[in-house]
Amino acid sequence: MTTRLEHNVADTRFEIYLDDVLAGYADYAEREDPKVRDFHHTMTFPEFRGHGVAAKVVEYALQDSRTNGYRVIPTCWYVEKYIAEHAEYANLVG
Repeated sequence: MTTRLEHNVADTRFEIYLDDVLAGYADYAEREDPKVRDFHHTMTFPEFRGHGVAAKVVEYALQDSRTNGYRVIPTCWYVEKYIAEHAEYANLVG
C-alpha cells in the first residue's frame, strides 16, 4: 500500500492518500500575523480506520507548520491528544 501526504492549500487541509485514494485529512484555519494554524478537525474515512492514518496526517501537518514558522492551536481533540503524546510538538502550541 502506497502512502502520499499532501498540503492542499486551496482547501486549507493536509491530506493522506492510500493507494491514491483519499483516506483522511486534517483541516485548519490560518492567520499570518501572527503565523498561526488552528487545527479544528481531523477525519479518517471509516474504511481506513485502525491503520494510523490520523497520526500520519497530523504529524505531517505539525512538521509542515514548524518548518514554515507557524504556531498551532489544537482545537481538534485528536490534534490536542497527539501533541500531548508527542512532546516534541508541544512548543508549537501558542
